[in-house]
Amino acid sequence: MQRVYPHDTGAFTEGLLYLGGNLIESTGRKGESDIRRVRLADGVVLQSVKVPAAVFGEGIVNWGQHFYSLTWQDEIGFVWDQKTLKRLSGFRYDGEGWALTQNGKYLIMSDGTATLKILNPKSLKIVRKLRVTADGRPVLNLNELEWVKGEIFANVWMTHRIARIDPSTGRVRAWLDLTGLPETLQQGDPDAVLNGIAYDSAGDRLFVTGKMWPHVYQIVLKLPKDAGQ
Repeated sequence: MQRVYPHDTGAFTEGLLYLGGNLIESTGRKGESDIRRVRLADGVVLQSVKVPAAVFGEGIVNWGQHFYSLTWQDEIGFVWDQKTLKRLSGFRYDGEGWALTQNGKYLIMSDGTATLKILNPKSLKIVRKLRVTADGRPVLNLNELEWVKGEIFANVWMTHRIARIDPSTGRVRAWLDLTGLPETLQQGDPDAVLNGIAYDSAGDRLFVTGKMWPHVYQIVLKLPKDAGQ
C-alpha cells in the first residue's frame, strides 16, 4: 500500500473509475443513488447528479464524451454527459446490472453471475460472453470491474479478493487478496464490503475502496505475467 485518501462513508459504492485526475463514482440504494466526480486528494465531491429515485444505481464506465451507468434490477441504463453529468438518454438490457468497464474497443459488463458480457459500445448489443473460471470452476458474484494492463480486474462480492481475469479465456490468472485493510477487519455493517477498483494508466496507480468505507487505498501493482492458476 502506498497512500490513503479519504472517502465518503455515505457512499454505497457501486462503480469507480479514474479520469482527468479525479475519481468518478456511482453509488447505489433506491432514492440515494448518484453519479459524482470526486477529488482524489481530499474526497470532496466536486459535482454530482441524482439517479432517478425509483432505481438502484450500479456500475459506470466512460466512453467518448459520455458515461454509461447501470441499475441493479430494473434492466435500464443511462447515458450521461461527461462534463456536465446531465442525463442524456437511457438504454435497455436483459438481467441484472452490476458493473461496467472498457478496453478501448468494447464495454465489459458484469451481472452478478460468472459470465461477463462484452458489448458493442455504439449499439450496446452483446458481442460475446466470457465465462470466468478458477481451477475449472465458475467464479460467481463478479462485481465491480476495471481494465488493468490487458486484464479484467473484478471484485468478487462479499469477499476481500479481486480476480485477475484473462480476457481471452476467462481464466483467473491470479488473485489480489486485500484482507488486512482496516475495513476488512472490522465487524460492522455486513454490506460495507470491498467494491471499487480504479486504475490510473498514466501514473500506473491502482485505487480500491468499498461501500461506505472511510478510505480509498492506492496500492502497489506487482503483477507476474501469469500466476498459473
